[in-house]
Amino acid sequence: MSVNLQGVTKTYGTVVALNNFNLDIAPGELVALLGPSGCGKTTALRILAGLDTQHSGQILVDGKDIVGVPANKRNMGMVFQAYSLFPTMTVLENIAYGMRVRHISKEKQVARANELLELVGLQETGKRLSHQLSGGQQQRVALARALAIEPSVLLLDEPLSALDAQVRTQLRDEIKRIQTEVGTTTLFVTHDQEEAMAIADRVGVMRHGVLEQCASPQAVYLNPINVSVAKFVGAMNLLPAVVTTNNELEIYGQSVGWRNPDGLTARSGRALVRPEQLLLGSPTTDRPANAIVTNQTFLGPLTRISAKVMSDGNTLHVEMPSIEASDYPIGKNVVVTIQATSVLLDA
Repeated sequence: MSVNLQGVTKTYGTVVALNNFNLDIAPGELVALLGPSGCGKTTALRILAGLDTQHSGQILVDGKDIVGVPANKRNMGMVFQAYSLFPTMTVLENIAYGMRVRHISKEKQVARANELLELVGLQETGKRLSHQLSGGQQQRVALARALAIEPSVLLLDEPLSALDAQVRTQLRDEIKRIQTEVGTTTLFVTHDQEEAMAIADRVGVMRHGVLEQCASPQAVYLNPINVSVAKFVGAMNLLPAVVTTNNELEIYGQSVGWRNPDGLTARSGRALVRPEQLLLGSPTTDRPANAIVTNQTFLGPLTRISAKVMSDGNTLHVEMPSIEASDYPIGKNVVVTIQATSVLLDA
């Protein structure tokens, strides 16, 4: 089923939680709303679920306006940060609960619950009480329960944030696999950038109640629509830059193309350059050193190297394969080259 939120506005007193919020989700698509706390992403999810009301705007599911339809009539499955399982019920009973209140036959409840237990990889836990499961297992049960009613839309509100890192990564991948398999239209809310990028077909970046950009993870990361999105998604170097007469940016003596979606008129500012868009090299006669390595941070397959620019003392960060990082020990003089062909300017 398609989902369309059109011109949705919500205020709490003087605080604007959603400001003319617009979002379209195609049938079977998984969209992640990403943003800092208080940006309005959970408010949007709650309004779609019918747990909160907007002050203006339309909410359409499969082309039908559902404004005014009670939450329990919207046929939406929800998974929250807290697992919200019934501790005195078995896993099977928890999964079947939504079907039971809809008066589905016992035989169909059991069949559907067992089918979903297999889908989430918990076939052997059906008779156990929910509190006997690990956190990751309980969240799998919560997902199965949400899917048991065959919802038109699946809503997930920070479902992984209470789990430890390894379990979070595993369950993130499981959610994506399951959502792809069942094909349910899904809205996923998170503040975790890596999580949103890994799980979503499209990522919607929110700020101050406004959806600033909604595009593929690759597009949001590589072609952010404005400076605020660029700063929020991924690490970023802020390097002093001047607009030249050729309408390029001069950054530490190098000419780089730039985009100006914000309509800046300033002739100088700080260029936004990602760590992987910088390259370290050894000085030569033609290219003398312009920075000195000050730190290395091992990140597994990648190492982040910090270098202080000799001309102004600014520290920049470069990411490279860890296998190459030993060539750039702390204290080494280096040449920093900007590999980006087009960057944004923060004036």
